[in-house]
Parts: sequence; C-alpha cells; structure tokens
Amino acid sequence: MVTVRRSLLPGLALLLGLGLVARLLASVAPANHLVLAILLGLVVGNTVGIPSLTRAGVGTHKLWLKTGIVLTGASVALDRVAAAGPRVLVLVAGVVTATLLLVEALSRVAFHIDGETGSLLAAGSGICGVSAVVAVAESIDADEAAVAYAATTVLLFDALTLVAYPLVGAALGLPDRIFGIWAGLTMFSTGPVTAAGFAVSETAGEWAVLVKLTRNAAIGVVAVAYAVLYARGRTQERGDGDGGDGAEQGLLARIWEPFPKFVVGFVAVVAVANLGLLSTADLASLSNAADWLFLLAFAGLGLEIRLSELRETGYRPVLVVLVTLLVVSSVGLVVVQATF
Repeated sequence: MVTVRRSLLPGLALLLGLGLVARLLASVAPANHLVLAILLGLVVGNTVGIPSLTRAGVGTHKLWLKTGIVLTGASVALDRVAAAGPRVLVLVAGVVTATLLLVEALSRVAFHIDGETGSLLAAGSGICGVSAVVAVAESIDADEAAVAYAATTVLLFDALTLVAYPLVGAALGLPDRIFGIWAGLTMFSTGPVTAAGFAVSETAGEWAVLVKLTRNAAIGVVAVAYAVLYARGRTQERGDGDGGDGAEQGLLARIWEPFPKFVVGFVAVVAVANLGLLSTADLASLSNAADWLFLLAFAGLGLEIRLSELRETGYRPVLVVLVTLLVVSSVGLVVVQATF
C-alpha cells in the first residue's frame, strides 16, 4: 500500500506545481486560474511530455475532478433557485434542452462528428463546461480522445465568451439583471460566467451565478439520461438478453456499470447543504476544497491533451459549438428581455 502511494507522489507534485504556477499567473494576469492550469498542462504535455515517473499520479486527475464535482453540490442553493421564480426555471430548462438537441443534431447530421464527441460537446455547451463533459463521459464510458476534443473546444469558447459577453452587453446597453441572466443561461462554465457577471456589476454577477448554478443542477439528470440512452443502444447492438426479465436486468446492469457514481454524492451534498446541516464556514471550506481539486484535475487534463490528436478532428467541433452559441445566445437574449 505504501509503495502505491509513493508511486503517486511525483505525479501529484507535478499537478500541484502546475496549479500553483497557474494561481501565481492568475494573480498578475486577467485570466482564470483553472483555464491557466489547463493551458500550462497542455504546453508541458506537448513539449516535455509526461515523464514515466509521474504517470501514475497524473492519472489521478479524474478522481480529483469527480470529487470536486461532488463538493460543488454545496453551492447549489435550492432556496435561491426557488426564489428566482418559475420564469428562471423555465428559461434554464428551455436553454439546456435546446442546446443539447441543437448540438446533437448539428454534430450527427450536418458535420458528421461521432456520437460520443457530439454528446460531450452538447453536455459541455448546455450545462457546465468541462465538468459536464467529464460527467457525461463517465456515464457513457467515452473514449479519451472524445473527451479531449470536447473539453478543448469548450475551454476555447470559455475564453472567447469571457471577453465577448461584457463587450456585447456594453454595446447593447443591457441592464445589469438582464445581462446576468443572459450570461448565466448561455455561457458555458461557472468560472467565466462569474467573472463576466461581476466584471459588469455586483447585481449582474449575482444573477449570473444564480442562473448558472440552476443550470449546473441539471448535470445529474443529463448524465443519467445519457447513461440510459447509450446503455440501451449498446444493449440493442450487442443483442444482450433474450427478452423479458433477463433483457431488462442486462440493460440495468449496463446502465449502472458506466453510471457516474459520484453523481449520487453530488445529490447527497446538495441535500445536506440545503437542509442547513452545514455552517457558512463549512460551505466556504467545501468551495475552497473543490477549487483546489479542480486545479489539480484541470492541470492533469491539460497534460493529457495531445494537439496532434486534436488536429485530426479539425474545425468541426468548433463550428458546431459556434453555430449553437450564436443561435441560443441570440434567441435567449431576446427571450430574457421579453420576460424580464
């Protein structure tokens, strides 16, 4: 047991080192430290490579990401979601559904991208960026290359929208609340949404975070839905079972095997936090812990992204997400202005 732990230390030290450098750079540059962690990992992985001594530790980045997702359940304030009223809930449901369906349709029909990559792009665009990409990837047992394509594409748009949204909001003279709701509905990841919202005003930031966390709550439902769809499809393709209870048990087993077990933990943390069993200090500690875990996870994800592999996919994932973002954000802004 001690030997295994020692074999992880060099890789963990590498992840932590990249994370600390990312935090240092973020303190002097206007960039999110999580995005910088991925970029640093990408640079190191594609220049120096991953030393064999560190591979075991670097491979733990998925564990840190799953654990971080579980801990973020503490930030999903159900009372704030309910207080926002049915209009916000309806808008969130509509945007998530429209984004998922549009990305899936464009990926499969217009751009002929493989199903797994299209589904991961849909989850990342529709819910909460890379966290949703990884959550759905685990639920459908997606290929590592598909995860890399989707995560890199989502991160590209995280960087672009972080700059573009405040500029568009200022150009259109959007009221703070309208901007915050719009950003929370249509931007991808929580970090950029928060940064863009508070870059405009405190009111815009509060609304952006509230709406974004409401979207984030859909991660469990969507992960389960994709697990069911892919498990059913694979069961039918392979002819598992011969009908009746046997076939049903085979399907349930195939659903549970790739099902993201950490989603259960996420739901449990949401419940505990919203029952008032955690103090403000506890919630702050969990949020801080999740941030550090994401830092390790994203550094590891960057290390494992290979630009040579991404070039094989080319521009198609970017176009799929670009078209979807333009359509959903434009229509979403019109609807938000008409609703609020």
